Amino acid sequence: MRPTTRARSALVAVLASAALLGAAGTPTAAAVPSAASADHAGYGSVARLGYQKAVAVRVLKGVFEHGDTDVVDRYVRPDYIQHNPLAPDGAKALKNLGVGFHQQFPDAEYDVKRVISEGDLVLVHSNVVTTPGTRGAAVVDIFRFQEGKIAEHWDVSQNVPETSANGNDMFSTESQPRTRQPGPAWLTASSKKLVTTAYGEIIGQKDLSGIDRYYAPDIIQHNPNSPNGAAGAKAGLGAYFSAFPELTFSPKRVIAEGDLVAIHSHAVNVPGERGQAFLDLFRVRDGKVVEHWDVVQDVPETSANDNTMF
Repeated sequence: MRPTTRARSALVAVLASAALLGAAGTPTAAAVPSAASADHAGYGSVARLGYQKAVAVRVLKGVFEHGDTDVVDRYVRPDYIQHNPLAPDGAKALKNLGVGFHQQFPDAEYDVKRVISEGDLVLVHSNVVTTPGTRGAAVVDIFRFQEGKIAEHWDVSQNVPETSANGNDMFSTESQPRTRQPGPAWLTASSKKLVTTAYGEIIGQKDLSGIDRYYAPDIIQHNPNSPNGAAGAKAGLGAYFSAFPELTFSPKRVIAEGDLVAIHSHAVNVPGERGQAFLDLFRVRDGKVVEHWDVVQDVPETSANDNTMF
C-alpha cells in the first residue's frame, strides 16, 4: 500500500526531527523542519512535537550563543509574552536581549541536556555557561507554541553549586537506561498520572508515606542538597514541612513525554511572601519515580513585565 502525500509529509517531518534530536535526545542548532511539513495543524502529533522541540532549541542557541535576530523573526510571534522577570514582552525585546547577551558573553554555551514536549508546550533543561570553565546555571525554559511559532515563555534558573549531597551533578541521567531521550509515547499518560498523584499526596497533602508508594527505594537525586534514596527524601521533606508548617505549593503546569514528567509550581513558605518558582522533573520506570532533577529560583520583588513568573 503506497503512503498518501499527507502521510509522506508527516513521515519526512518525523525523520527530520529525529535527525535533529540526535542520539542524546537533544536537538541541535541545525535547520529545523518547516511548520508546514510538521503540520502543527494536524498531520500527526509526533511530527508536531518534534517540530516544536527542534524550534525551541534552535531559538535558544541562536539567540544566546550567536545573537541571531533572524531566528526570532522566523520562529517567535511579534506579541511574544515573557515571564522572565528580567525581560519585557515582545519579539523585539528578545532580539535586543540576545544581541546584548552575546556581546557580553561571546563564548557562552547553551548546553541542552533534555527536551520534552506535550500539547503546545516544550520544556528544555540546560546547563547555561556564560564563561568557559565555570559551572554556570541550571536553566529550564518552557515555551508555548501558537500556530507554529513561540508565543509565550517561562523559565527557572539556579546557579550550579560547587558540591552535592548525592554525588550527582544537576544534569546527568543515572537511572537505566542512561539516556536523555524521553521514553516511548505510550508511557506518557501513565507516567503523568503517577507523578501528579504522587505530587498531590506528598507535596500537596504533606503525606510522607506517599514516598513509599510512589518512589523507588534507591531514587536518584540531582537536587544538590538532597541525598539519594527514599529515606533521604523523607528526611529532607519532613524537615522542610516542619520548618514551614504553612508551606503551600501551587502547580501551574505539567508537561510529560514518555517516562519524563515536569511540574512547574509556585512555592510559598510563609503566607505573604513572594515565594519561589520550582521546576521538578521526574523519571518514571516500572511504576515508580526513579530519578529527580529540579531548579529553584526566588521570585524577585520587581519585574520588567507584568506577567508574573507563572
